[in-house]
Amino acid sequence: MAPPINSTVPTPRRAVVLGASLTGMLAATVLADHADEVIVVDRDNLPNGPVRRPGLPQARHVHMLWSGGARAIEALVPGLEERWLAAGARRVHMPADLVALTAHGWTRRSPHTQYQIACTRDLLDAVAREHTLDRPGITVRTRTHADGLIGDQHQVRGVRLRHLETGAVTDLEACLVVDATGRGSRAPQWLSQLHLPPVREEIVDPGLVYATRVFRAPAGGENFPVVTFQADPSDGTPGRMATLAPIEGARWLVTLAGTRGAEPTARPEEFEPFARQLRHPLVADLIANAEPLTDVHITRACSNRRRFYEQMRSWPSGFIVLGDAVAAYNPVYGQGMSVAAQGATTLRHMIGKHGLQTTKLARHVQPAIGRLVQGPWNVTTGQDSQYPGAVGKQRPVAARLVHAYVVRLMRTANGRKAVTRALYDVMSLSAPSRRLFHPSVVLQVLLGPGQPPLTEPPLSPTERAYFSRP
Repeated sequence: MAPPINSTVPTPRRAVVLGASLTGMLAATVLADHADEVIVVDRDNLPNGPVRRPGLPQARHVHMLWSGGARAIEALVPGLEERWLAAGARRVHMPADLVALTAHGWTRRSPHTQYQIACTRDLLDAVAREHTLDRPGITVRTRTHADGLIGDQHQVRGVRLRHLETGAVTDLEACLVVDATGRGSRAPQWLSQLHLPPVREEIVDPGLVYATRVFRAPAGGENFPVVTFQADPSDGTPGRMATLAPIEGARWLVTLAGTRGAEPTARPEEFEPFARQLRHPLVADLIANAEPLTDVHITRACSNRRRFYEQMRSWPSGFIVLGDAVAAYNPVYGQGMSVAAQGATTLRHMIGKHGLQTTKLARHVQPAIGRLVQGPWNVTTGQDSQYPGAVGKQRPVAARLVHAYVVRLMRTANGRKAVTRALYDVMSLSAPSRRLFHPSVVLQVLLGPGQPPLTEPPLSPTERAYFSRP
């Protein structure tokens, strides 16, 4: 590598955040309370307002922020949720405002216990970015790429940056570097360059392909419930899924998904027919007379990937990895942003406990992040590993037994409110996964649903009227 052509003057209490998405903005907010200077680095020119950018190609698809993540963000950035709502986002109560067909039947719309924030990912990021970059002490460097870490296997002392347009290379010294670059993180290669051993990585890939299109909501349809269809990964056939979410601007964001052998395409004329191949025609009927506002956009990089940084025998001080750069989940489960938000909360707690510049910080944060991501990882991969042609390590016997219990629990949740409440508490990351194994929940799971399954989607007469609207 060529030597740097420019070098900055070291700042003892400077922190650098790589990546300007939601994870990076939350990390910068945390660090701004402790560092003299926080520099956020990103490859893109960051837009003003909710505009798509190349660094987030998956942002076109449905992104729902669960209440566990929303509460974590609110604790970090008071007032941000209200800013989202003022900008057009919607608070969707779960399961009261949800029409869901799971692998085990229709979910009853009982009084809500948790919620989701429904809007485009671009709106989520834009509002968080505007709020964060207004804070004193936080600056951003755009069109800039991290080429590697400065330091050795014991301590990271900064990052080497390259400007993508001029090619200029800069060594930027810092007491802490946070990698929030998401799925494309090159942290394993950077650590290898510091002569650290390879990072263990696990991938579970059901071969999912996502196709998304935006429609104008029919008059009054901006408050339609979220509609989601899940596949049954145990029936031996490729999975087909769909989500319809009301978003800002009186629009419906519709994402279709299919595993190997049932992939949607980018052809507009095939969008509605794919929706009609689902286990119920509800989504297809809703969009049949709706006006499409965009083309169909496809994403194929949707595998689950986990990097076990916490298992490394040696970890350098001054370097922390957060969010999708540690564990990236199949987006259908809606866990990624909430896990990242709770990771930022963990970072704040650990800085308060150990300080910003101590050698202990990174070596305590990274194992804590590993523990945080493991529960959602077990849930998502337990499902996805069952699809035909799924790539990934076979689940151990204990994990398969737990999954069998969870399957029965999800079936029971369609008929017992207490089990529904426990399930949504865990799905929303508002409670740890052990909540599902509380004796009171286990007893009801053993008893079963207690009510006959619903035979039709749980829609109100007003909601059913949308089928016949021109």
